[in-house]
Amino acid sequence: MKKILILNGPNLNLLGKRESHIYGEQDFESYFGELKSQCSSIDLEYFQSNVEGYLIDKLHEVGFDYDGIVLNAGGYSHTSVAIRDAIKAISTPVMEVHISNIYAREAFRHHSMLSEVCIGVICGLGLEGYTAALNFFSK
Repeated sequence: MKKILILNGPNLNLLGKRESHIYGEQDFESYFGELKSQCSSIDLEYFQSNVEGYLIDKLHEVGFDYDGIVLNAGGYSHTSVAIRDAIKAISTPVMEVHISNIYAREAFRHHSMLSEVCIGVICGLGLEGYTAALNFFSK
């Protein structure tokens, strides 16, 4: 059984409450429950933090033993050299996911510090982007 971590960054704990016109109305915990039932052949874990260092610690913790990491680093995607370096340092492949289409938003969101060190990028599919990433890793 493949072991996959979904790792969410800052403000993603507010899904279902914040800017529903961008992020939708479903909270991530209920969506994660749906994912677990849809992906019963995957050992699926979830971790969220608003703190950059905790995200880095989690990458280090699982980054040599898991089969994949689905990462939505939120705003840190556009600013964090430290998260980028953590992804480069581990052997587990990381798929970058964004709920919104970052290229249809503010100009500062058009560049991700993480994309070049990730196996791929999925953006603009809403929460279904996580499903697409899991489908990729389940092969």
